[in-house]
Amino acid sequence: MQSEELKHFTVTALDELKAVDIRVLDVREMTTVTDFMIVASGRSDRQVKALGDNLVRKAKQEGHAPLGVEGERQGEWILLDLCDVVVHIMLPEIREFYQLEKLWGTADTKREASP
Repeated sequence: MQSEELKHFTVTALDELKAVDIRVLDVREMTTVTDFMIVASGRSDRQVKALGDNLVRKAKQEGHAPLGVEGERQGEWILLDLCDVVVHIMLPEIREFYQLEKLWGTADTKREASP
């Protein structure tokens, strides 16, 4: 899967379980670590966990298993490394505290259109 396809796949999987405020940050010009960072929120720790689990399951089904997954036990902030796409799923208060969108402030950040 190319990075653009992986980005779309990821947003679709998050949207299926009603992730809140999905933002795509195009960081290709800023780092060689990844092409896109996707930041999304869940309304509760249970939803954050479900979003992460759903994305991991779907990625594996497509033959694109994550390189790493962090934070799934606590459910406050889950980080999924899909190589060309890094996904942050957070509770709103955690997202507000860390403000990743501001950290990557010069990156192109936008709400990805739902499929």
